[in-house]
Amino acid sequence: MSESTKKWYVLRAAGGKEKKAKEYLEKEIERRGLQDLVSQVLVPTEKVYRIRDGKRICTERLFYPGYVLIEAELTGELQHIIRNEVPHMSGFLTEKRDIPRGEGKVQEEKVPVPIREDEVKRILGEQDEIAGTEAETVVDYQVGDAVKITDGPFNGFDGTVDEIVEDRSKLKVMVMIFGRKTLLELNFTQVTKE
Repeated sequence: MSESTKKWYVLRAAGGKEKKAKEYLEKEIERRGLQDLVSQVLVPTEKVYRIRDGKRICTERLFYPGYVLIEAELTGELQHIIRNEVPHMSGFLTEKRDIPRGEGKVQEEKVPVPIREDEVKRILGEQDEIAGTEAETVVDYQVGDAVKITDGPFNGFDGTVDEIVEDRSKLKVMVMIFGRKTLLELNFTQVTKE
């Protein structure tokens, strides 16, 4: 099959089960020998760092929760497998079209709609761009939050967040040292919320 006849389609998956649905679909395609019809199955994600208990934890966030993308040449068999035999998957994003059925009769059908080429380039471009950059750190601190220093020479001191410098992963924390207010610059990982 030529690559030019393959198009990208959006599949609906159960929320939170996108990766499992992708795995099941890939196994089913392999089991039935349909690899020549499908180029790739994709769940677009990005890496995000969160601060929990003073530790930087890497997690993945879905770009499109509830959806899986597939580049394929659609056949009746492939559509049937996707709609009826893959757990956690309910089918395609479709549109209603009138299909002529002879003698002037028209039947309305739901037909899978391929994604426009510019949309595909945007989605794949975002995916490639994010893979090449460092992940974003999600900060749940706000100015005025009470924090406890858990690392460094001021370990055990209490303070309040005075400023957040996200691009450097730092917090400026106001701490009382010997009865005087002192501004400290600390990493996100050196403090925890109280």
